[in-house]
Amino acid sequence: MNETHSMSDPSKQAVADDADKNVGNPIHMKFFGPKTPLKKHFHTHTKVKPYSCDVCNKTFSRKSYLKVHQRIHAKEKLYSCDVCGVEFSQIGTLSKHYRIHTGEKPFSCDVCHKEFSWKCNLTVHLRTHTHERPYSCDVCHKDFAHRSHLNVHYITHSNEKPFSCDICHKGFSHKNSLKVHFRIHTNEKPFSCDACGKRYSQRGDLNRHYQTHAIHCEVCGKKYLRKDDFKMHLIFHANGVSASLDDHVHT
Repeated sequence: MNETHSMSDPSKQAVADDADKNVGNPIHMKFFGPKTPLKKHFHTHTKVKPYSCDVCNKTFSRKSYLKVHQRIHAKEKLYSCDVCGVEFSQIGTLSKHYRIHTGEKPFSCDVCHKEFSWKCNLTVHLRTHTHERPYSCDVCHKDFAHRSHLNVHYITHSNEKPFSCDICHKGFSHKNSLKVHFRIHTNEKPFSCDACGKRYSQRGDLNRHYQTHAIHCEVCGKKYLRKDDFKMHLIFHANGVSASLDDHVHT
């Protein structure tokens, strides 16, 4: 005689019925008990984010995610690094921080094989190969690979010059421009030609100087101004990677 197992709890029976209906559907293969928030789980598939931060308006699929996020605004830091003492509001951020101390670099560039500790740094790095510039100035429409570069660029439209020289009091829109200017007073020349050793105070002057030492690739005929760039180019050939991917170097 075949045994029959009955479910006295109607809610369990309903979940079981739903599971039977969705057999073979990979999205619904995960089983949820009567107390598990199945409706909330569906948000991971529908991308519905009903929970919104009342400070920055960022949205989340689960209330628990929002609660963790709100620690950023409250400056609540529950997790600290036992190596250097830096504190974090999220345990995931602490875990990533530990890579500074361990030297772990789990993310690698498929093109040049450079390694990174964080995925976001790899994403930014890949733009040097793809020439992607996703951040655009809504004033002059100039494009940038990094959001921080766009933010700095916006100052040029405001005519704001918050950085001034302590010696001659000349004002500058960007801190880096002040740094370059200051070399006039110090006579500092940090950029040197790796071919002849001649030094320059600005990288642009060095790049123009490299024209006198241009190196031609015997494989494809491309011209390179710097020996390091030429060496990287040869690696592209050796790995069978399209030479167009290294057009970011100075030619």
